[in-house]
Amino acid sequence: MPDTPELNIDRVAELARIALTPEEKAEFSAQLGEVLQHVEQLKKVDVSAVEPTAHAFAVENVWADDVAQEGLPVQEALRNAPAQRDNMILVPKVVE
Repeated sequence: MPDTPELNIDRVAELARIALTPEEKAEFSAQLGEVLQHVEQLKKVDVSAVEPTAHAFAVENVWADDVAQEGLPVQEALRNAPAQRDNMILVPKVVE
């Protein structure tokens, strides 16, 4: 594949923050050129009748129904609290 003029492998390597040897530059330049050729082929496909989507399949709500239910008893909620007072969890003061 001939080198693509708009493909600057040095700039791509700089953006990726990687150092490339001359052999790697030649190899990756060819590979990126092939990828760009495939993208050019995809641009030729007529997608005017395809509805834009964010997902390939329908995304449905996966959450459970929001139904009120009993909470934890106070003693159970405070069981692992490192410090407590008046049925509340004590935390270190963070504001002076």
